Amino acid sequence: MDDAFAAGDHFLLNEARLLERRLFAACFLGAPAVGVVDALRGYQNQDGGFGQALEPDTRCPASLPIYVETAFQALATVATVDRSMVLRACDFLARSAAEAGAGGAVPLAFPIIESFPRAGHWTEWTYEPGLNPTAGLVGLLYQLDVEHPWRQQAARYCWERLEAGELPDSAHTLSEALVFLEHVPEHDRADRCVAEIAGHFDEVSGLHLDPETPGYGLSPLHFAPTASSRWRRLFTDAQISANLDHLARDQQPDGGWPIAWEPPSEAATLEWRGVVTLQALRTLTSYGRITAES
Repeated sequence: MDDAFAAGDHFLLNEARLLERRLFAACFLGAPAVGVVDALRGYQNQDGGFGQALEPDTRCPASLPIYVETAFQALATVATVDRSMVLRACDFLARSAAEAGAGGAVPLAFPIIESFPRAGHWTEWTYEPGLNPTAGLVGLLYQLDVEHPWRQQAARYCWERLEAGELPDSAHTLSEALVFLEHVPEHDRADRCVAEIAGHFDEVSGLHLDPETPGYGLSPLHFAPTASSRWRRLFTDAQISANLDHLARDQQPDGGWPIAWEPPSEAATLEWRGVVTLQALRTLTSYGRITAES
């Protein structure tokens, strides 16, 4: 087995939470995807949403849209779905959207996070409904093939914003928009939007095409995490190669990958490192930089 892969596996066994260990087992060891569903059950609240610090930067037990998105991402990673689980979460999103009164959009979080430890960047801006996270949530529901009235309402909101010229101005909003545009069934319509968005990459804050750019940001590998990613074509071979080189070099002596921001606690730091280590292993194996085969 590749030394880098084995070291990453060892880090996940030592430090990662159950969810990432179950995801690793499903992605690389042939374990059934139901293990991921079972791990997510512990995070789902009575109101149908997900809570319990599922996104590690906010240590809040209450349900938040960002936690729902994290759960949907986990299900999408292993191409499985528990429809009852997801529909309950959609009911929560529909109620959240109705309370927000923004045409179907939801915010990342609610003011309840202020009662719990959280990373410093989780402030009032996360209470505003918008494409982040609405577009990503809708895209994931299309990817999971789950229909719900909120999905249709929120999709209309996303199309209206994107086609009215509301281009993503931050890397995270760009990420959400591209998830939406990757999975909606209107492919030609989506490609027109993507062409316009790609023409304004230089205006997107936090998009680091050059891996040596200092500070926190998202690289092309965030938008094209596998060699078959639909949006791989938005980046040059040189950009992808340079970022793969950087990602491979970034592995730490303990086998895990670092993070570039300050979580609220040591536990949150290790949880995030588990998340990004799993992402790194999946990306590097997909692009052929490391191998999981013995």
